[in-house]
Amino acid sequence: MTDQAAAARASVPTAPTSDRIDAIERQWRAERPDLDLEAMAIFGRLGRLVMVGRREIDVVFRAHGLQRGEFDVLAALRCSGAPFELSPSVLADTMMLSRAGMTGRLDRLESAGLVRRIADAADRRAVRVALTDAGRDTIDTVVAEHTANETRLLSVLPARDRRELDRLVRVLLDSMEPGR
Repeated sequence: MTDQAAAARASVPTAPTSDRIDAIERQWRAERPDLDLEAMAIFGRLGRLVMVGRREIDVVFRAHGLQRGEFDVLAALRCSGAPFELSPSVLADTMMLSRAGMTGRLDRLESAGLVRRIADAADRRAVRVALTDAGRDTIDTVVAEHTANETRLLSVLPARDRRELDRLVRVLLDSMEPGR
């Protein structure tokens, strides 16, 4: 084995010998040895991964004075393409959020100067939400830091493992959300 191959093999993380989920699994095995606990352990670890991952991801948003939901609004507007505006109802539907919840997010973003509400040219009774120049600068900065942070968080896995993880998660989601 070459030094380079040995170094690559040594850098691949192994599963921890024990974690919080193992402790819970041991307790259940002691009380209910008849149960198959494999799925419970996997979902338990996935749940912890989401919880810990969100905490790590939200650090970037907080550094820019944003909450996750506000980032989502700015990102939806930015991804909509020029002129970077959408109706509040489209934004709410996109994020599966109530209209009231969307109003609160928009109020905070408008107060921060990141979005503005404008009259809809096609229907003067309707309103559209548009990114301001400051909003576009903010989302462009934050999304670059956000993607770099997520890449860093996944960097403990080799590229092939990241691809396999993505494939497996897609299979599970497809089985639980058919016809998404």
